[in-house]
Amino acid sequence: MVVEAIAGSGPQPPLAYNSVLPRTRLAMSQSSAPAVSENSYLTLHYRLSSAAGEDIVSTFDGTPATLQLGTGQLAPSLEALLLGLPEGTHQTFELTPEQAFGPRNPDLIQRVSRKTLEENSQLGENYVIGDLVEFAAPGGGRFAGILRAIDDEGATFDFNHPLAGQPVRFEVRIIGVL
Repeated sequence: MVVEAIAGSGPQPPLAYNSVLPRTRLAMSQSSAPAVSENSYLTLHYRLSSAAGEDIVSTFDGTPATLQLGTGQLAPSLEALLLGLPEGTHQTFELTPEQAFGPRNPDLIQRVSRKTLEENSQLGENYVIGDLVEFAAPGGGRFAGILRAIDDEGATFDFNHPLAGQPVRFEVRIIGVL
């Protein structure tokens, strides 16, 4: 009976707050969106591209990335750009080589003996110029270098980050922040 009375009472005038409420909620949700901080867990899309716009890595055409800041999953210089950005942000950063992965360091081009190369290789491994080869580091870590030359006595590796010395573009869309 109550339903009939409400339904049969004709159109109801809109309440004044109905037209204001959606805007108020939107403004409140934007200002109260969580922001990225140190050690945040993030779900985001990101793209790292050359200054010419060629993609190096991108999640925009697939599944977003989930990571925790401060754990080495993203370069520290890229993490620093995310600090303070609110959830929902879509932003692109143009980075100089110094802001991105640093300048190239000629001291990081090293000659490695054939013995060291074999100790860090699988039996029968054949390398070609441009291969990325991992080496055991003192203390149990790993590091990698790009093979630049090889001969019977050893090989020359470039241990600079592959993007060192290059300007890059970093685009990010922050989907979620915890």
